[in-house]
Amino acid sequence: MSKQKPSIPSGTRDFGPAEVAKRNYIINTIRSVYELYGYQPLETPVMENLSTLMGKYGAEGDKLLFKILNSGDYLKDADEGLLKERNSNKLLTSISEKGLRYDLTVPFARYVVMHQNEITFPFKRYQMQPVWRADRPQKGRYREFYQCDADVIGSNSLLYDAELVMIICDVYERLKINTTIKLNNRKILDGLNEYIGETEKNNSLITIIDKTDKIGIEGVEKELTENRFSSEQIEKIKSII
Repeated sequence: MSKQKPSIPSGTRDFGPAEVAKRNYIINTIRSVYELYGYQPLETPVMENLSTLMGKYGAEGDKLLFKILNSGDYLKDADEGLLKERNSNKLLTSISEKGLRYDLTVPFARYVVMHQNEITFPFKRYQMQPVWRADRPQKGRYREFYQCDADVIGSNSLLYDAELVMIICDVYERLKINTTIKLNNRKILDGLNEYIGETEKNNSLITIIDKTDKIGIEGVEKELTENRFSSEQIEKIKSII
């Protein structure tokens, strides 16, 4: 009789000492940058109540939640009628009350609601923990993986958006990874209009800049000229895009 070889669930991985050392180096680098910018560490439980998780990711996202069966005889309190229907979606609430966290955003929101009287806002937090998704495993997609989140809650200031971009740049620089970060935000284009002193041609400017990949900088410059942007304004626009 052959012995069954040990295995791990599909979509998960073992990490040996060398891999763990490399991952720890990366995580510690990210952590040091987060803390340099004043972000505070947060950790939440591996599992959350399904009432917290369900409905936050849409119907498809809910299907990717790993549900945890209730302890003990989980069928004891199950509705017999639903058991006969063999409908797992209807039966779920009576046999499972908890699930593995799908991301770090919903647990963070839950934490803020529960501790809002203890938190000083704006609250800057970072969180680096594994998450789980019942997705179909394939190359580059796992059921268990780490997320390294940084968020600010309690402020609408765009300065924090800019700060997060700076954090990303600093992390890549410390890890000696050459990269280009592309930003896509309508508010940046609105700000560009203010920068060049032009508020009446906002839509024209956005339409022209949107063609950059197709017509190139020279094409953009030509269309800006045709739309009566001054040479000084065009030079300012070119310095940004």
